[in-house]
Amino acid sequence: MHTIMVMGGGFALLVVFLLAGRLMGDGSALALATAAKWFIPAWFVGAGINMAVGVLKAGYSVAEELPIFLLVFAVPAAVAALLWWRLGR
Repeated sequence: MHTIMVMGGGFALLVVFLLAGRLMGDGSALALATAAKWFIPAWFVGAGINMAVGVLKAGYSVAEELPIFLLVFAVPAAVAALLWWRLGR
């Protein structure tokens, strides 16, 4: 359940990035593509923090947390990459 909630947080952060891109940019598709591009490294850090909490606080090993990190990072990042590709054309 925690994994789904963290991925939901990633999608919420993507929406925040897209709204910021729309408000701070000129509202074009290219501004949204740029926002999606900037989301990916920010989400990598966020997913990494989630992994660190799992290792340091919850007591899981890095080997146990790594597949969860990859899933938590990859799903929202893949959606952002798809948006970046589709809107950046």
